[in-house]
Amino acid sequence: MSDEGLGVLSSQHAFERIGFLDGERTITFGEFDALARKTAGWLAAHGIARGDRVAVWLVNRIEWLALLFGAGRIGAAVVAINTRYRAAEVSYLLERSGARLLVLQHNFRKIDFAAVLSEIANPARSLERVAVVDADRATPEKILDRPVVAFDAFEAAVAPAPAVTDADAIVAMFTTSGTTKGPKLVMHSQRGIVAHARAVATAMGLEEEGACLLAALPFCGVFGFCGATAALAAGAPLVLADTFDAAEAVRLVHRHSVTHMFGSDEMYRRMLPLAPPHDPFPSARVFGYAAFNPGGEEFARKGWGKRVPFFGLYGSSEVQALFSIQRADAPLDERIQGGGAPVAGVKAEVRVRDVDTAQLLPAGKSGELEIRAPGNFAGYWNDPQATAQAIGSDGFFRTGDIGSVRGDGTFVYETRRGDAMRLAGFLVSPMEIEEVIKEHAGVADVQVVAVEIAGHARCVAFVIPAARGAASEADVIAIASRRLAAFKVPARVWFVAEFPTTQSANGVKIQRGKLREMALANLKALPTKISFNET
Repeated sequence: MSDEGLGVLSSQHAFERIGFLDGERTITFGEFDALARKTAGWLAAHGIARGDRVAVWLVNRIEWLALLFGAGRIGAAVVAINTRYRAAEVSYLLERSGARLLVLQHNFRKIDFAAVLSEIANPARSLERVAVVDADRATPEKILDRPVVAFDAFEAAVAPAPAVTDADAIVAMFTTSGTTKGPKLVMHSQRGIVAHARAVATAMGLEEEGACLLAALPFCGVFGFCGATAALAAGAPLVLADTFDAAEAVRLVHRHSVTHMFGSDEMYRRMLPLAPPHDPFPSARVFGYAAFNPGGEEFARKGWGKRVPFFGLYGSSEVQALFSIQRADAPLDERIQGGGAPVAGVKAEVRVRDVDTAQLLPAGKSGELEIRAPGNFAGYWNDPQATAQAIGSDGFFRTGDIGSVRGDGTFVYETRRGDAMRLAGFLVSPMEIEEVIKEHAGVADVQVVAVEIAGHARCVAFVIPAARGAASEADVIAIASRRLAAFKVPARVWFVAEFPTTQSANGVKIQRGKLREMALANLKALPTKISFNET
C-alpha cells in the first residue's frame, strides 16, 4: 500500500505506544496493526477481493476499525450501516451497495440484529454470507437465508493477504440524505481519508503531547469516523465507547484525562449536569460540537463560562466531518458558530454562490456554500447523475448548505438549504419516511416535516387519508416504528384533506413551511405536552 493509503495510519507510530483504551483493555498500535493484517487475510480467505464491498453493522468496537483497515489492505470497501437502522433501511443498503459480506453482532442492549434481519423478505442478491462477531452455539447456521460464519479473524490462522497498492481505491461508504426513497452512498478513497485525517490531527491539536480522544460518536457516521481516523493519524490514544451514555462519557473523560471530544450539543447537554458545576472537565482542550437543536450557540456560550472549550464545527458526508473548526483566538460569539477555518488550510477552498442568480458572492453575503478540498468525496456509488449534479466541472461540491465567508478566510454555516431534516444528529430525507408510511393502504398521501418538540427536533406527519379504510394515527406510527429507526418515527400524525400548495414556474409545489406552521399551531393547542422519547 502506498504512503497515501489507509495502512499508513495504522503503522506510522511506535508500535509499543497505546492506541486504544477499551474498558480495562489496552491495545497498542502494533497490536492493532497485527489485527488489521489478520482481518485482511480473513476477508481474503472468505472471498473478498479488490473492489468488493463489506457491510459493517456493529457498534463502536475494535473489530469495526480492523475491518476498515483490513478491507483497505486488499482494496475493498466498508459500507457503514447505522446500528439504529431497521429492516427496510438495512435491506436497502445491502441491495444498493452490492455488498458480498455482512458483518454484525448478535445483539446490543435493546438491539436484536438477527430479529431485525428476519423481517427482510427478499435479501440482496449480491450477499453471499453473513459473519457474526462473538458467535457462539446459539448462532444460527443461516441469516437472511445465507450461510453464517464466525468473525474469528483475530484468532484464526489465515494466510496473509497481499497488500493492494492503490491510494485511490474506495475504502468507505456512508449514507447521506437523498431526494429519492433511499439515501445515496457517499464514496471516499483511501487518499482522501488519509489526507483529511492528517489535516484534522494537526489543526485540532491531536498531535500535541498528552492528547487523548473520547470516541463517543458512532463510527458508522462520518462524525465519529473522522474523529477516530484523526486520532490514529496523530498517534493519540482513542478511548472507545461502544455507544454514547452521558454518565459513562463523563466517567471516561475524567478517568483518562480526555482532551478532545466531538459530538452534538444534545450530547453535551446530557453530560454537563452529571459533572462538577465549574470547570467540569479540567483536561479538556477541544470539545467540538455541532448545533443540531435550537439554542445550541447559547448553550455553548454558557459552557465557556464554566471553562468548557466548545468550538463550532462544520462537515458533511461528502466533505467529511470536522472539515473546519472555529479558531481559538476568535471572539466568543464567532468561536461557537458552525463553520470556521478549513482544517486543510490553503488546500481547501470555500466559496458562496447566490441561490437565485448563481453568482459568486463576496464576504459577508449569504448563499450556498461550495467546497473543494483534498478530503472531498469521490462521488455517489453507482449514481453518476447525482454525482454530476453535486460536483461542478471545476471540482467544487455544492453542499446544499447556506452560509457566508468572513474577511479572514473563515466561514459561517447558517442553515440547511431545502427540506432535509436533522433528527438525532442525522440528516434525513422526508421522502424516506413518507415512502414507508405510504405503504399503508389507508394512506393516500403524506408529507413529513420537522419541528421542535420539548427542545428536540422531531418529525411529524400530515396524512391525506385513503377513500376507503383510512389509517389512524396509531396505524401510521406503528408502520413507521416497524420499518424505521426510532428517531425517524413521527411524534404526531394529523389528517388533512389537502396540502398547502403554491404555483411556480416549475409546477405546483407543496409548501413545507406552511406545514411546519400548521404543526406548531397544532402542538400549541394540545392539552398536554409531548415528552421526548429516543427509544
